[in-house]
Amino acid sequence: MQKNNLILFRVGHADKNDSYHFSIIGGHNQIFLRMETLKFVCKDKKQQEFADTVRKKVNDYFNQRGITTKGNYRMVLKSAVMLTVYILPLVLVLTVSMPYFVSLLMWLLMGTGMAGIGMCIMHDAIHGAYSNKKWINKMMGGTMYILGSNVLNWRIQHNNRHHIFTNTEGFDHDISSRGPLRLSQFAPLRRIYYYQHIHAFFFYGLITIIKLGGDFTQFFEFKRSGFMKLNNVNIPWSFMRMLLVKILYLFAFLVLPVMFTNFTVLQILLGFFLMHWIAGCILSTTFQMAHIVEGSEQHLPDKEGLMEVDWTYHQLRTSSDCARDNVFIGWYLGGLNFQIEHHLFPTVCHIHYRKIAPIVEQVAKDFGYRYNIKQRFTTALRSHVGRLKVLGRQAPVTNS
Repeated sequence: MQKNNLILFRVGHADKNDSYHFSIIGGHNQIFLRMETLKFVCKDKKQQEFADTVRKKVNDYFNQRGITTKGNYRMVLKSAVMLTVYILPLVLVLTVSMPYFVSLLMWLLMGTGMAGIGMCIMHDAIHGAYSNKKWINKMMGGTMYILGSNVLNWRIQHNNRHHIFTNTEGFDHDISSRGPLRLSQFAPLRRIYYYQHIHAFFFYGLITIIKLGGDFTQFFEFKRSGFMKLNNVNIPWSFMRMLLVKILYLFAFLVLPVMFTNFTVLQILLGFFLMHWIAGCILSTTFQMAHIVEGSEQHLPDKEGLMEVDWTYHQLRTSSDCARDNVFIGWYLGGLNFQIEHHLFPTVCHIHYRKIAPIVEQVAKDFGYRYNIKQRFTTALRSHVGRLKVLGRQAPVTNS
């Protein structure tokens, strides 16, 4: 019988002067370090007991059944489907003569597959959840390169910032207000946010196409932060690899269609934009509905950089599930509708979330803690829109 041990979170001192702290998240496949000044310090024994209990209960689920916490043949089949939906339409556009409106349908399918790869393959793999084998996780995490994006940037922003400091002002960049969107209740209020519950989804669709160039800015931001030096990242090689990936990606999706089809450059650019807009809208909406909904809390550290809460309980109060009984939603979204389970156990493959969710929910109820769930996808979507509306009009909150 295979024994699984799930690591949730821990913080330790970094040097003699205590000038920063190591933040560690992951399991045996995935350990990342990041310099931060934020500490989770919990004096509430009930919260600590909740963390111990939920970890034990979920560990028991896997150990008693002798099953791995990672993926299985279902992940392989899903990966094949998502890669096919993404790559096959491009092959058809390049090799088959078709009317322009049919080509637009191909670009739309590519966008759907692009989002599917991000949610169902890359996401699990970079968390070390796809497989017990490190090389398989690395290979499947590398599917992010065929989306034109950068694995290192994602690992830092998502695994090390968002997952550790979820919904925490100044640390979780996923709630940083940018452009016409205000996602944090602590951010300054501007007039442009007033109707953000209406225009947000258009801008959600731009996220992946913006990342094509934004990865470079983010790369150097992370370099300045000290993360890369701390983790012994080969900066010149990492930069050149990112640059090469971008060039090859643009060649495949823009230059080849110009060379091998009769469509104009403008028509190809429109299809390329449609692909990215569809993918960006699906990805952004899915991720935002996990944390920017009614009932999911946002928090601000005190002046000393302390969060007086257990990290596990913090994840429970800042995340939300939705549409748990909708099999198709769970399949296509890569289990991201089980966001509470994902944040408590990020190295567990999403194919198991449906089974462990009732366990987590029951433990939360036993301790008298709120388990934030929206029963339907449409309910979660309405809740997100409602939260956006409040954030677009509510004066900044000064403390948590």
